[in-house]
Amino acid sequence: MTQVAIQPAVHRRHQPWYKVLYIQVLIAIALGVLIGYLYPDLGKELKPLGDGFIALIKMMIAPVIFCTVVHGISSMGDLKRVGRVGLKSLIYFEMVSTVALAMGLLVGEILQPGNGFNIDPATIDPKSVATYVTQAKEQGIVAHLMAIIPDSYVGAIARGDLLQVLLISILSGFAIALLGKTGEPIADAVDKAAKMFFGIIKLIVRVAPIGAFGAMAFTVGAYGLGSLLNLVALIGTFYLTSVLFVLIVLGSIARLAGFSILRFIAYIKDELLIVLGTSSSETVLPQMIQKMEHLGASRSVVGLVIPTGYSFNLDGTNIYMTLATLFLAQATNTHLTIWQELGILGIAMITSKGASGVTGAGFITLAATLSIVPDIPIQSIAILVGIDKFMSECRALTNLIGNGVACVVISISEGELDRDALHETMAHPLEIGESLEPGGSAS
Repeated sequence: MTQVAIQPAVHRRHQPWYKVLYIQVLIAIALGVLIGYLYPDLGKELKPLGDGFIALIKMMIAPVIFCTVVHGISSMGDLKRVGRVGLKSLIYFEMVSTVALAMGLLVGEILQPGNGFNIDPATIDPKSVATYVTQAKEQGIVAHLMAIIPDSYVGAIARGDLLQVLLISILSGFAIALLGKTGEPIADAVDKAAKMFFGIIKLIVRVAPIGAFGAMAFTVGAYGLGSLLNLVALIGTFYLTSVLFVLIVLGSIARLAGFSILRFIAYIKDELLIVLGTSSSETVLPQMIQKMEHLGASRSVVGLVIPTGYSFNLDGTNIYMTLATLFLAQATNTHLTIWQELGILGIAMITSKGASGVTGAGFITLAATLSIVPDIPIQSIAILVGIDKFMSECRALTNLIGNGVACVVISISEGELDRDALHETMAHPLEIGESLEPGGSAS
């Protein structure tokens, strides 16, 4: 069982409130909303601040995942255990994802957020969504599977494609493990490289408030708070459904596993606020790996569950897909039978896989789903373009919480998480500004 070095609360370094990262991010988000609302043109000009921070984080994701997964698998020793953890994770992902998809349909059917819109699809300009439709058609199942294979080993890391990086990482991890003693120096070198990459991320994360400020100022400046009012029923329904899913579904899973979902949310509050500001859960993937290790989960389990969860365990995206599909059917007065709705659920189970935490990915997978469901006019997604940025925040937040819970649950099921360390860490969480070393120990 992984042991975690927990520092007593009396020795924790005290920081002034204005130096605490999550407070800085909160202030930055509030200022971003204010600037975007009062000076929309200026807000649009601040877009590079958000884009720059996201780009800085994204450039580190591929090497961090590569090092984490490779070292995790190669250090397991028992390759059967790797397969067991992987299979267990995929089964868990599929079960919870299906519940999320079903919940989106259920709440959408009960609250009927699209009723009364009476939209005529013929009046919608298909050019406004042509880009999304084209991308959706290019993401067929066969094309999607083939795209997982990179054109070269280095090319996968250079492009930063999450599934491609996972593929070469898993293959490399198995290859090093099969080398036995010969592979140990390679695994050690990869581990040392990971520490360097996490050190770079620690520096980058300090500018998160600037990134959140720029991204939020642009969002409000470009789309305006008024766009929220036009489709407030859908936005409210989606946020309500996501909150219910987190508290009821994930909360029940957490309770069965022996921890509190509310304490867990408090533990990852820094990451949640960064996601809120940037609308992308990928911006905190490296930090989530560190936080899960600090909870006491072994590096091998974290290295498998967190990266794969970013492609296969997207609870927020799943809720959005079925809820938005039902909303568009209601808004265009398209009657769907119960069998058609179940068909949408089945299709969404396939199209939702591989939609990473990048902003807009959920919208593209929605277009992919509608392209397979001919009953609902695909051009109707144009009415959602203006609010997708606001919806993506909720998708990313829900995805992040779901992946964190999955990692803890799988770790507990493997008997590799110290429950005392889990509760102690949640009771006295570290701020990102404090020292958090890869490997699960706090210094």
